[in-house]
Parts: sequence; C-alpha cells; structure tokens
Amino acid sequence: MPDATPIDTPRAPVTVTLIVPCYNEEAVLEESASVLLALLAAEEKSGRLTAESAVLFVDDGSRDRTWALIEGLAARHPGRITAARLSRNMGHQYALLAGLSVAPGDALITIDADLQDDPAAIPAMIDRFREGHDVVYGIRRQRATDTAYKRLTAGAFYALMRRMGTDVIPNHADFRLLSRRALEALLSFGEANLFLRGVVRLVGFPSARVYYDRQARRAGETKYSTAQMAALAVEGITSFSVAPLRVISALGLLTSVFAIAVTVWVLVVALTNPSAVPGWASTVLPITFIAGIQILSLGVIGEYVGKIYLETKRRPRFIIERTIGIAPERVPGPGEAR
Repeated sequence: MPDATPIDTPRAPVTVTLIVPCYNEEAVLEESASVLLALLAAEEKSGRLTAESAVLFVDDGSRDRTWALIEGLAARHPGRITAARLSRNMGHQYALLAGLSVAPGDALITIDADLQDDPAAIPAMIDRFREGHDVVYGIRRQRATDTAYKRLTAGAFYALMRRMGTDVIPNHADFRLLSRRALEALLSFGEANLFLRGVVRLVGFPSARVYYDRQARRAGETKYSTAQMAALAVEGITSFSVAPLRVISALGLLTSVFAIAVTVWVLVVALTNPSAVPGWASTVLPITFIAGIQILSLGVIGEYVGKIYLETKRRPRFIIERTIGIAPERVPGPGEAR
C-alpha cells in the first residue's frame, strides 16, 4: 500500500499522548519516564505541543513492581503521566490497543518502554503530523545493536510476512504516530486476532515514514523471544492471508500426482515382471509422505478454524482494571465494542 499525499497542514500547537506498554519493566521505567518527560517539555517549550501532552503507561498485568513505580511517577508528575492497568496479561498488541482506546490528544504515538525505538525520532514524527500526515511509521535504519541471529530471524520474519501477502513495512514494529481520525478508523476494526502492523496499513489516510537507528536496551530483558516472534508471524499471516490454505491445495495436487506416478510404476512392474514384488520403500514412502501432508494440512486448517472460533466468541480484547489521570468517560467497559 503506497503512502498517500497529505491534505491538511495544522500549524498550531498540538496535543500528543505517548503510549508506553509495560510488562515487567521495573528496571527501565524510571529512566524511560525521565527521557519521555524531557522530550515533551522541550517540544512544549518550542511551541509545537500543548501543556496537555502526556505520557500514558499501560501496565499489561506485570508481576513485578511496574505498577507501583507507575503510581509513584504519576503522583510526582500529575497530568503529565497517566496510566492504565489491565486486569491480567493480555499481550503486547492488546496493551497497545487499550492505551489507544483511552488516550486523549490530537495524535497518539506508541513506543516500547525499553526505548530501543529512539525517542529522538518523535519530533520528526510530530513534524510529519503537522504537515498533514495521519499515520507516521517509525522505521529502523539498521539493526547494528542486534545479534546476528536476531537480524537473521527478523529478516526472515518480514520476508515471510510479505511472501504470504501480508502488507507490512520491513523493520517497522509498533513505533508509530496516529492522528485522531486514523485512530477512530483503527478502532472500528473489531477483530479479536489482532496484528496492529497489518491493521494500521488497512486504515489508509496520508502516511509518512521516519527513519531512526535502533538503540541498545537500556535495562531489563527483551520480551520477544524466538518463539514469540514465530507466534507473531503466524498471527499476522493467518489474520491477513489465505496463502497457507492455497499452499495446502498445491500440496494436495502434488501429492495426487505423486500417488498417480507410484500407481503407474506398480502397474508397470506387475505387468512386465509378474514375479517381481515391490519393495517396502515403495509402500512406506508414499504412506509416510501423504500422512505428513495430511497432518500438516489439518494443522493449518485448524489454525484458521481456531481463529474463526475466537472471533465468534466476541470476548473483550482487554479489561482495564484501574486508571490514573484518565477521564472515566474515556474508559471502555468490558462489553463495549472498543
């Protein structure tokens, strides 16, 4: 999906909320808050942001002291730091959605608490928004701080996603800016199987890109293991593409051709050499191959059926247990569409 041309050019100071999902981030939280507050203060002093701009921390059911630290930060910086706590760990994508659902402001910027996505790119994002772009994607210029294994798996992740037909931007994670109207469009998507990197691309509206250098993690441990990256890839592919089902159809066709070839071979042997007894390989190999294809196919079909099942349940995608500094009318109840 190509980036569109902006249509509006707001020049007055704008209100921005920085949305920071947190899961067991006690080691990095104080430093992250300090960096983001300093950035907001500098942007307000320059006349580009209003005094209502704030940081919204979303505690995704942390098991450490993350929420206690957030409460302390909010008490020391009333109005500047707000917070929402989910009733349990819902996952990174749903924590982001929860923050977007309750955040005020003309524009919303999502950024992870570890600040590996460089906060220094935020002013450029605000510039693109003020020029009239509704969506601004933060894209990593390079991954020098990652291990060779991480770079390899990340490259494979984006290549696989695009090969399967999912419209994602390489090296863009969840560091982005959304205007208020882009957010409202995003919230109209009610799917339970959430993959924001793909859904945001469906929103449309004028968009721009800001490039930055990936930073080393300031403290704590990464929350995305190889298994979680693989699960995210499966989520994205099966939520946005039917390519795996078409692959199954192709495998079924190839298996049929293979079975016909084996059948022809057996008949030829039987007709030309009645005393010949086909070996065990000609029996075991087709059975094993076809059984493997069948099990793989059932697994892929089951993944799609499971997603249909979850969508029909219509369970809340998140439940907010408590908030700090957020107007009650902005907090959706468990049964509301958002």
